[in-house]
Amino acid sequence: MGRVQENVPVRGKGKPNPVDVHVGSRVRLRRTLLGMSQEKLGEAIGLTFQQVQKYERGANRVGASRLYDLARVLEVPVGYFFADMPDEVASQSPVRLREMSEEKVDTFVHEADPMAKRETLELVRAYYKIVDPHVRKRLFEMTKALGTAAETAASDVAAE
Repeated sequence: MGRVQENVPVRGKGKPNPVDVHVGSRVRLRRTLLGMSQEKLGEAIGLTFQQVQKYERGANRVGASRLYDLARVLEVPVGYFFADMPDEVASQSPVRLREMSEEKVDTFVHEADPMAKRETLELVRAYYKIVDPHVRKRLFEMTKALGTAAETAASDVAAE
């Protein structure tokens, strides 16, 4: 008896599923926020650091039992790995792919989440190393003001 093959668009060889990329980026984000190396995470769940790298890139899919282990070691609920998933990424799940044309699947481009960038993580760590809460608060207010000024300047240029 042969297997029934569903008519599901193919992403193409070598292209990870965007949902797997998102889950991997959340693993990397949490691991980095905890200050944990890929090697230490791998040891905690019985993997090599290369396997952890593949999970973080989305090159390897994370199975349910592995996701459970990751959640325990990284001290987050399993749902954490799916939090903040953009609609464009969620729409790439295999269930949703049945509803989409092959053209739409091929044109997907994954944009890096600024919260998952090393620079952001280093900034957050440095921020929390500031012991004096008043200094930390002033830095926070200054950063918000600089961001608002940059946003205003950019919208002024766009309006011209």
